[in-house]
Amino acid sequence: MNPDNPEISLSDEERIQLNEFDSRDFGFVKLNLPEEATKRTVVEKGIKYYEQLIRQKIKKGTDTTESDVDPNVYCSLGHLLLLLEQYPKALSAYQRFYHLQPDHWKNASFLYGLGLVYFHFNVFHLATRAFQQVLYTDPGFSRANEIRIRLGLMCKTSTDYEVSLKHFKQALTDSSPCSLSKAQIQLHIAHLLEVQGKIKQAKEAYEQFIAPEDLDKSVKATALKQLGWLYHTSDQLGDKKSREASAVLYLNKSLECDPTNGQTWYLLGRCFSALGKVHDAFVSYRNSIDKSEASADTWCSIGVLYQQQNQPMDALQAYICAVQLDKSHTAAWTDLGILYETCNQPKDAYTCYINGTRNKGGVNSALASKIKFLQQHLDSVPIQHLQNRPKTLPSIEEAWTLPIPAELTSRQGAGPITQHPLAKGPMMPAQPPQSNMPQSSLSPGSQGLMPPGQMFDDKKKKPQARKRPHDDFHPPSPVTFTNEQMQLLQNLQQNRMSLDPTQLNLLHQLHTQYQLFKAYQMKIQQLNQQDNNSSKVAALSGEPGTQRFPKPNISGGRDMLNGVPSVNQHSSSDTQGINVTSRSHTSSGTSLSSSSVHTSSTDSDLPKDIQNFVSEHLHDSDISTMLSPKQALATSIAEDILAQFTAESSPSSKLHSKVSQEIPQSKEDNNCDNRTVAIPKELLPPSCPLTISMKAFEILAATKGQGKHGVTISMMGDGIPRPPPSPFPPLPKDRLNPPTPSVYLDTKKDAFSLELQQYCYSQPVVVIRGLAGALKLDLGLFSTKSLVEANADHPVEVRTQRQQAPDENRDTYGNRLWRCDSSRGLTSIAKYAQYQASSFQESLKEEHDKSKGIHRDSDSDSNSSTGPKGKKKFKYIKFGTNVDLSDERKWKPQLQELMKLPAFCRVVSASNLLSHVGHTILGMNTVQLYMKVPGSRTPGHQENNNFGSININIGPGDCEWFGVPDNYWGVIQNMCERNNLNYLTGSWWPILEDLYEENVPVYRFIQKPGDLVWVGCGTVHWVQAVGWCNNIAWNVGPVNHKAYQMGIERYEWNKLQNYKSIVPMQHLSWNIARNLQISEPTFFELVKTVLMRSMKQIRLTMDFVEAMGKDIKWQGRSDNEAAHYCNNCDVEVFDVLFVMEQDRKYVVHCMDCGRKISNILEGFIILNQYRLEELCDVYDRFQLSCHLPTASV
Repeated sequence: MNPDNPEISLSDEERIQLNEFDSRDFGFVKLNLPEEATKRTVVEKGIKYYEQLIRQKIKKGTDTTESDVDPNVYCSLGHLLLLLEQYPKALSAYQRFYHLQPDHWKNASFLYGLGLVYFHFNVFHLATRAFQQVLYTDPGFSRANEIRIRLGLMCKTSTDYEVSLKHFKQALTDSSPCSLSKAQIQLHIAHLLEVQGKIKQAKEAYEQFIAPEDLDKSVKATALKQLGWLYHTSDQLGDKKSREASAVLYLNKSLECDPTNGQTWYLLGRCFSALGKVHDAFVSYRNSIDKSEASADTWCSIGVLYQQQNQPMDALQAYICAVQLDKSHTAAWTDLGILYETCNQPKDAYTCYINGTRNKGGVNSALASKIKFLQQHLDSVPIQHLQNRPKTLPSIEEAWTLPIPAELTSRQGAGPITQHPLAKGPMMPAQPPQSNMPQSSLSPGSQGLMPPGQMFDDKKKKPQARKRPHDDFHPPSPVTFTNEQMQLLQNLQQNRMSLDPTQLNLLHQLHTQYQLFKAYQMKIQQLNQQDNNSSKVAALSGEPGTQRFPKPNISGGRDMLNGVPSVNQHSSSDTQGINVTSRSHTSSGTSLSSSSVHTSSTDSDLPKDIQNFVSEHLHDSDISTMLSPKQALATSIAEDILAQFTAESSPSSKLHSKVSQEIPQSKEDNNCDNRTVAIPKELLPPSCPLTISMKAFEILAATKGQGKHGVTISMMGDGIPRPPPSPFPPLPKDRLNPPTPSVYLDTKKDAFSLELQQYCYSQPVVVIRGLAGALKLDLGLFSTKSLVEANADHPVEVRTQRQQAPDENRDTYGNRLWRCDSSRGLTSIAKYAQYQASSFQESLKEEHDKSKGIHRDSDSDSNSSTGPKGKKKFKYIKFGTNVDLSDERKWKPQLQELMKLPAFCRVVSASNLLSHVGHTILGMNTVQLYMKVPGSRTPGHQENNNFGSININIGPGDCEWFGVPDNYWGVIQNMCERNNLNYLTGSWWPILEDLYEENVPVYRFIQKPGDLVWVGCGTVHWVQAVGWCNNIAWNVGPVNHKAYQMGIERYEWNKLQNYKSIVPMQHLSWNIARNLQISEPTFFELVKTVLMRSMKQIRLTMDFVEAMGKDIKWQGRSDNEAAHYCNNCDVEVFDVLFVMEQDRKYVVHCMDCGRKISNILEGFIILNQYRLEELCDVYDRFQLSCHLPTASV
């Protein structure tokens, strides 16, 4: 035995203690507290013991591998390291367990710990994946609420507000112990309502925090602050005078709860400024700086205050402070540009405006117009004229280096600022310009930028608000050095010997300006190089050129006291005359609470990963430590141990664990038939395997007693649902634009042929031409004129979109992107018909004018450009979508006409699986209408539950289609993830070049009036109208194995993604067994397997209810009763319903959500809708048929 490394042994008591520790203790067992010193000692000893065990096992091995090490040792080691917050080592241990344990996905505590580590390092896409797998494999996981909170935070920072809201609501209903209080979760929910623009709902949500006296003061202060600012910014809450009074009232109440909150002082200053109370505004701003350090927003607002008072030099100094604190502060640069313009210094104004555009979100048209105007003005005015003009203010380059006058920082005690006689009205707009500057804004839902290295707790250190932090910032660019200036400089240099004094002076000035410009460019290149190097270190996903490791905002952890991150909704500054466009920051949002340096007594009750979320918990040194290959950094536990026995680096390099490696697929996961379920082995009695050859009563008997602890299983078996990998081998580039399968019909016999049906079933997409003529369909019944005559007031959902070319998708600044946003509204058929007609008439007039050589530069000219860098000016159009035609009383002639179609294409048909659901699913087994103008877009998607669809173009214009085979949807899902888009809930329009780079084939074709497009099951597609037209569409489900299997697979994938499957596959499966005779063996076996698992789940659920001592009450189903879904998680609830009264309504829950609401099911009524004898009879009667398929009739 080595005396330097004595052997460590554990007592029986210590072993028991160590076995009790796992990732679920994170945030609840606080080993850094003195009272937990004993536990910490045990944990540290356990880590040493496990490391010793690994060393011993490896030392005994002949090949120096980990083959003899029990994988559970690594998992336990990861848990202990996580509790000590040694995240890099914990990640390494977890990854060793992952690779050594084939069925790692069954271990929920491992997945939870892995998710926590990824969450700590801001690797949100991997954290999300791990957390989703926990909830999928073990829906009753004891820390489900902790997972929901973190999923909600991550969705919130990625602006996926609806999904975030869903997660927080689910966390709110969970009665399990939680690191956030119910009040803090409710504060998240209120803020999510605010950022979604649901102002009245947000107001009501914030008002619930006013009355309670026992509420935590920091939570109450944040709620009151948000409510006050909501009154200030929202016109919906009354007239301006009453709103401002309410805003000041609530902000003052917030300060009573937390007088040290600098952001609240800042917002109060904004309100006073809007009321014209200049002195009160200035005092509030000074308090803001004194309480919470200098912020760009506060200095910007002070600058506006001075500018309004006709004190331009003071305003200049304040603006310079703002832009030095945040170089990309668009509002401050814009206000500074306006100041220079008013002082007749267009060159400096132009420089400021250009700097104002240097953010990822671009600029709006107002700022771009100013830049364009100044650009033209500067080009037309002689340079020497501008340079010889007297200056009121120092130039931007000079101002950058000037010291701050003492009077600017000590004006607070000098009495009121004199009101200038010309400064009438409010100092700032009541509705601030929309902005989204996460690192700078101090509006509600934001934290404000703090200078690097100056974030502190004001209880420990006094703020240094008056020190200008210009050392770490580079100066703004001088005015752009144009080609004309370069030519002039070259000409003057060539003729230097013959120049007069004026020309020599001009040459000197141009040369100086050129040197400044080059120095600035070099500085920017150096900074960009540093950023690139940092991004390479931080890109944890392994995807080249993609920043997958978002860098957190520089904000204080104290605001995560309330745990409310957000993306700025309101502008933080007082931009004059220009509504500065918000800029998107993909890394993260900022926090709702602004107390960026305040420490609350409740801080210590939160897990550190939530305290520091989007804060200071990610450091370059951490990343470097994890990624460094040096042995001394101890990045891999296995590597460290192996290094003690071998001098060769090759074995250790094989075991080195990289953070950037995504969760790989195990061999078992590659089996598409293997789905999920994590059932704790210690909770389950021995059971025999179930097979579809067993009788129903045998299945129930074999399952009885296994569900006492509450078990939920998958309909597909073991495994985690995963998107399909990219098909191999990849297609050659010349096959990425395949011809679209097309059929031309001449007769009705062709339309009803079995060959056509089978051909459609075998293709991803088929365009059937001539169908309307062959079947004599009267498509005029669906024309706009006929629709208006039939039901003029029928509702139409309207999407406002940017009109673009079909193969283009750009933002307002001309950047190509996948995101395809639109705003939603509501109108009627008659009103949309007027819009459709006027749009057509406008287009005719434009064509007529163009034929005469008249060109109108208006908003309708989508090809026009303005501003720098070719900024696009788009025409906005309205797309009438999702018009429901399900009511036979209103649309009988239209629906009757569609009965002329062949059976496999009809809305209602025995050969359509959706006709066997037994109730209406709007838009799927009913007809929907789409009313379009050129440019109307249906973004990329697969149909619900991967069913097929039918789409008929009514005309008179064409539509352009894009389609991708179903086996490539996993590739597109990954591309959506890389573009920060949710594949299921997001709105996206693929860039074709991106698809081709990934070897994804794309069908592209034109759908003419009368053409029917068959969209095969799972086909990814997106559509754009080329002309003015209407379309009708519905879903179809071929009665075959492929359609049903894809439906079940998407059903389980939707569960994993917390997304509602609007086709109730369990309910449909039982109806298939009742109604259909299946002759396809694989189809039959799959349906029978789903029925078997459905029966097993019913038995497991009944076991749990009986174990809880609850009675199950009978309530049969009524005719056409819709399938039931859980009110919390949206999963289908079949047969056994957990019903609770909420808001005077009885709502259904699943077993898992019922357990989370009350672990003893208090307040629940348990109902069942089918008798077991009935289901057993259906199951036993369902047998493989020898029926042969025939042509549809």
